[in-house]
Parts: sequence; structure tokens; C-alpha cells
Amino acid sequence: MAAGFRPDSVVICVALLRCFHVLSAFNSPNLARQVAVSSNAVVNTVNYNTYYFKQKIDHFGFAEDATFKQRYLVADQHWHKDGGPILFYTGNEGDITWFCNNTGFMWDVAEELGAMLVFAEHRYYGESLPFGDKSYSDAKHLNFLSSEQALADFAVLIEGLKRTVPGAQHSPVIAIGGSYGGMLAAWLRMKYPHVVVGALASSAPIWQFTDLVPCGDFYKIVTQDFSMSGMGCSESISKSWKAIDNISSTDDGLQWLSSAFKLCSPLRKKEDAVAFKAWLQETWVNLAMVDYPYEANFLQPLPAWPIKVVCQFLKNPYRPEKDLLNGIFLAVNVYYNHTGNAPCLNISQTATGNLGYIGWYYQACTEMVMPMCTDGSSDMFELQSWDFKAFSDECYSLFGVRPRADWATTVYGGKNISSHSNIVFSNGGLDPWSGGGVTRNISKSVVAIMIPEGAHHLDLRYNNAYDPKSVLQARALEVKYMTEWIKEASENPKCPHNQVC
Repeated sequence: MAAGFRPDSVVICVALLRCFHVLSAFNSPNLARQVAVSSNAVVNTVNYNTYYFKQKIDHFGFAEDATFKQRYLVADQHWHKDGGPILFYTGNEGDITWFCNNTGFMWDVAEELGAMLVFAEHRYYGESLPFGDKSYSDAKHLNFLSSEQALADFAVLIEGLKRTVPGAQHSPVIAIGGSYGGMLAAWLRMKYPHVVVGALASSAPIWQFTDLVPCGDFYKIVTQDFSMSGMGCSESISKSWKAIDNISSTDDGLQWLSSAFKLCSPLRKKEDAVAFKAWLQETWVNLAMVDYPYEANFLQPLPAWPIKVVCQFLKNPYRPEKDLLNGIFLAVNVYYNHTGNAPCLNISQTATGNLGYIGWYYQACTEMVMPMCTDGSSDMFELQSWDFKAFSDECYSLFGVRPRADWATTVYGGKNISSHSNIVFSNGGLDPWSGGGVTRNISKSVVAIMIPEGAHHLDLRYNNAYDPKSVLQARALEVKYMTEWIKEASENPKCPHNQVC
């Protein structure tokens, strides 16, 4: 399927891409293991056991009765048995070990809450492939990749754990997730409130769908991040697009760009320059997502406050075009080569990739239709309107499927979520995905927490000496809500499925 991504499709793929680079850094074990994760020279060692749960490939029909093995990870070192709480991570579009090791908040609070940690892998990602090597072979095999099926997997897994793990029968379960995983955490509470007593949805853009939020908000926030981080920074990026067009109009110019940016594969034709600009656009987006206050290795090894570092090379937007683009090179080099170990820059590094990318492309081409656009004036990007027909045609060419623009709103209620309860939505002010997130209280128990200095789900990362005060306060408030949910669940009478409570 990866071969279906053509250079002239890259601009459309920027709209499809969730900007997660879910590269598995670890081999998947069958037994207990230890993994060390470094952040700002602090090493956090996590211990978990790996298990597999038999799931139906299709929860909502009866013609397909086949099953697959869903991988999940368990850490119960701090669990107080006989009803102790379970923190359940709703897996994203990637290998679950990666999310397990990048969700330090759960490990930090496990002892305080006496909680068991469970990290459940999303179907079609990592090792949880319903049809094995054939899972991505065609649209027929991809047909069971959806958020609804994944939520059913999570609900069935939780019910299975409660039946089989001694002491877990009456354990209150709290769903936790970040970004798409945060969307799933919130939706799990909405759809299966008898299974989870509450949800923490961090950086969860549950409103980034058709007619719910303006399509340009995402890129406006990206632009604001660069504008706040250095004088002339966003303006330099804005002027770079025209400079690239001018220089790439000749063969000599394409050669100069290839050499100036130390590209692994040279630009040879106009279409390559289009792909090159899409790669740059995605780079700026990724920097906005991971603008953390300390050195981190989330998408790439990066310095503290990486956008501020980038903007040091983009102070003068009125330089000659080649000087301006030399600054752009130094800026993107911060993202792709902070360690200095990269011999060249690969513009296909983020445009295509492993099955995680293809899986999300497919989800974006079916139910996760998230309109995005730029206007070239209130943002630092070229004009690019939202064209659903072009998007749909691209999806059809890639997968043979057509997206359903309104399906997510129909299934999950859009902005009409006031009837739900016990959901915390946290968002960072620096995170472009906050434009599609819940940033104000909906009710007394569906609440929003804003983190002004926070990038993408900063609150779910490990505690760090360089954390801003706002994220420390957010985490404390999140623990407060979770403690209340656990207390409420423990005070209520036990309610078996065959009784009315």
C-alpha cells in the first residue's frame, strides 16, 4: 500500500497525516521486560508484562466470527488488590510499547493511587493485526479498522480482565489517552459508561470534524507558536514558499535546493518541489506539537523549547531568497539533525512510513475526516482551502474507499456531549490540536483544563524539573478528579450485570 503514495499526493497527505511518528523503538517481547526512557538526562525505568487477549474481528456483525490476538501491557507493582483502581490507556495509532514509555504521568501516579496500569494496543497497529501480514493488503482486510471496533475491543478487554484477574472484579477503571488515544478515552466513557468510571482525554481533538470548528484554526495556532518564539520567525517561513517556487523553477535551482538542504535524494522536477514544501510544512507542525520546555525525544531528539531555537535562524524575513532558505535549512536541521548524526535529510521521512502511517491514512479516509485549511494571511502557510471532493478522490485512489464526512459527529455526538459525565479534557495552549479540543467546561463533571505553556499532551509526560507551573497544576487537578471518581465508585454498592442498581 505504501507504493500508492505518489509525490503529487503529498499535499493531500498532509491533511491526512496526524503528525505522529509512531516508530517502534523496541522489539516486542512475550515476557516481562524493562525499558529505559531518557528525558533530560533522567532515566525512567518501567516494568510491565505483555499479554494477548482474544478479540472478535467484527464486534457488530455475525457473519465474521474469526478472532485475533490483541496485545496489552500490565504493570501491577503498586496495585492494591481487591477493588484497587485500574488506569487503562486507550492505545493510539501505533505500537503500544511506544505509548507505554511516553506516558510517564500514569507511571508517576500509579503508587499514589494504588493503581494497576494497563496499556491496550489498538487493532491494526503494533502486533495486534487481525489478519496478520494480510491486514493491510486491501480494503476488504482493512474494513474492520475503525474507532468503534477499537472501543469495543477496549470494553471487552476490560470486562475480561475483571472476570479473570483476582481482586479486579469491582475495580474502578479510568480511561486515559493522548491525542487520538485521548479521543478514544473520552468516547469510551461516553459509549461504555458502565465499563469505565471516568476518562482523562489529553490533547483530544474530538471536535476537529466537519462544521464543528473552523478548518483554519489548526494552522493558526502553529503560526502563533512561531510568532511568539522570535521576531520575524513566522514571517520568514511565510516568505520561504515563494522563494522555493522561484528557485525551483529551473534545473539549476532544484540542484541548489538539493545541495543547500543536504537532501538524501535530489529534487529533479517541479513535483519534487511540491513534496519538498509539504515536508517543510509538516516539519513546522511537528515542532509546534513537541515544543516542550526540556530536551525530549518524542518525535525526534530535540532541544528544550525547540521553536525558540529554530527561530534564531529566522530573524530576518527580508533577506535575499537564498540567504532566507539557508536559514530555513538551519531551522529544519534542528528538528531532523539535532544530534548531528544525520548525513543527509530525507524528505520522505515523514511523508510515508510504516503500517502505522497507512493505518491512520485509512482511518482518515473513512470516519476520521478532519477538515484543515490555510489562508496565507492569518497563518504562515500557502493558501490551501479544504476540498472534500479532492480529499475523497485521493482516498479512493489510495484505498478504494470514500470518506463519510459526518460519521464521527453522528456516532459521537459532536458538541452535544453535556449528557455525559466524569470526563476531563486537557489541552495545551501551544498545541495546534487544541483548536479541535474541548477548552471550556461543558458541565460540572465534563470539564476542561488549559495548560498555556503546554504542547501536545505535555501533561501525560513524566514529571520534569523544567515543567512549567501550569502543567504541574493540571496534573494535580487531574489526580484530584480521578481520586473523586475512584471514591465514588468504591462508595456505590456493587452492581452485577444481572441486577438493577
